[in-house]
Amino acid sequence: MESHEGAASGRDCVLDFSRLSLNTFNGDSVGDQRKKDTKQLYLNYNRLTSLPSSLSLFCNLEFLDISNNGLTTICEGITRLVKLKTLLAKNNRLNEFSLPKKFGSLQLEVLNFSGNRFEEIPLQCTKLVRLQSLSVGGNRLKSIPSEIESLPCLEMLYLGGNLISAIPPEVANLPRLTYLVLCDNRIQGVPPQLTRLHSLRSLSLHNNLLTYLPREILSLVHLQELSLRGNPLVVRFVKEMTYDPPSLLELAGRTIKSRNIPYFPHELPSNLLRYLDLASKCPNPKCAGVYFDSCVRQIKFVDFCGKYRLPLMHYLCSPECTSPCSSNPQSDAESEDEHSVQADRLQRVLLG
Repeated sequence: MESHEGAASGRDCVLDFSRLSLNTFNGDSVGDQRKKDTKQLYLNYNRLTSLPSSLSLFCNLEFLDISNNGLTTICEGITRLVKLKTLLAKNNRLNEFSLPKKFGSLQLEVLNFSGNRFEEIPLQCTKLVRLQSLSVGGNRLKSIPSEIESLPCLEMLYLGGNLISAIPPEVANLPRLTYLVLCDNRIQGVPPQLTRLHSLRSLSLHNNLLTYLPREILSLVHLQELSLRGNPLVVRFVKEMTYDPPSLLELAGRTIKSRNIPYFPHELPSNLLRYLDLASKCPNPKCAGVYFDSCVRQIKFVDFCGKYRLPLMHYLCSPECTSPCSSNPQSDAESEDEHSVQADRLQRVLLG
């Protein structure tokens, strides 16, 4: 078995066994001294179904690429690679049960599990306290564990191409997070807590199920890229919004709430008391009305970092509120509708 040794400085050694169609990697064929000197080891694009225990003899290994194989497990021996900083294991058959229990004890800084069969992010990964980059894209993830907040050094989190339906607020507890990629999922909302990500530069949310963005996202003043294409928020640019007239029940409830008519628990059935508690105030500052089930949906654009406009969904109590709302002098950032905003100003935010 011949290794392709790349350029290295001093006694550092790079061993490249990629694309050799190996059925197994025979680590014993490499001399003991070379094992100790090897800093980078490439075993990608082979037919490996498991890693040999001899892998642990590469005691100074810092970079390991085992991508594009047929691996279903990662052996316990990998936990003895105490200097390993980068592990690339893309496009294998790994899942949340494939990692050794002590995997979290590694000093990894870069971990790539994209293109595997993970339905959950293994909790061992949330114990990699030095991890700076985590990629688990193109898997079968349905959620992001709250334990993700245990990665204080994380700068890049790539979870695109999964089945994730929600962003847990714990993501906001990652102080160094700079790149957050959640495209091609099933996410329906963005938690306002994400505004605590003061280091965030790029947020990819395209091809999800978003219908609105929280106003708080405007406080992400360092955000340079926001990708929203392929969401109902953008696709519908909704002006064809239907408005169902309020029911008699709602009209009565609106009257009680807007006119502050007093009522007491012993006077009304419990279901009506619960209904009255569901009243939502109209966001139009010139309107004192409320709504329950019947409301007017409206897209308004607000200023984004002084350069772009972000679409936000408003829910108003009646069609008459749409014009006064936009003319409110205290809401200058909301005063432009979609016809008055130039396309090139929206492109980077909406389609980037």
